[in-house]
Amino acid sequence: MPIRLNLLAEAQVAEDLRRRDPVKRGIWLAALFLAVLLVLNSFLQLWVVADHSRLSGVEAQINSHTNAYQQVLDGRNKVAEINQRLNALHRLATNRFLNGTLLNALQQTTVDDVQLLQLHVDMAYACDPGTRSKTNDEGVLIKGRPATAAEHIKLILEGNDSSPNPGDQLNRFKRVLAENPYFKRSLLKTNGINLKSLSPPQVSPTTGRPCVVFTLECRYPEVLR
Repeated sequence: MPIRLNLLAEAQVAEDLRRRDPVKRGIWLAALFLAVLLVLNSFLQLWVVADHSRLSGVEAQINSHTNAYQQVLDGRNKVAEINQRLNALHRLATNRFLNGTLLNALQQTTVDDVQLLQLHVDMAYACDPGTRSKTNDEGVLIKGRPATAAEHIKLILEGNDSSPNPGDQLNRFKRVLAENPYFKRSLLKTNGINLKSLSPPQVSPTTGRPCVVFTLECRYPEVLR
């Protein structure tokens, strides 16, 4: 029987051992793992870029809605301010002091031997500029305080009493003033009519009769306009 000799057996064994070397296999596995990581990293970067793009789009939409919302708030504040001014003008138009009404009331408060010589209406105003409406950082509307003016009115009446005993008709004239519907409604309830001055008896330059010259002060309540 023939004997076969493999002269390359030793080289083949060495080559087989080389191929089965665990270090080489580890290198190949490491290279494969690194390649997978690189591919995964590239995919993640693309995903992040896409997310950033979507985020930028969402932020732009939010900013546009925020600007529109702020414009709506500003418009609402302006409307509220205009309404406050209109209401103030309406109050002023309907409640303002009317000299014609005053003169008509004085025509209804005549007393014998009492003559009015002069009237003076003193009107003073203390103004408050108020505050504007604004929106705080949380988007809550804080209503402003409208501008106001505190109105102070005084009516000064100067006249003379030429009754037989000068000065006797003065109290009656004050009582007639106080009972007149206009003055009863309009003047202060307490000390609405005060005697400010009363002269000694003298001769009236218009009638030539003895008289006293008096000054009455009629005070209106403070009105906030």
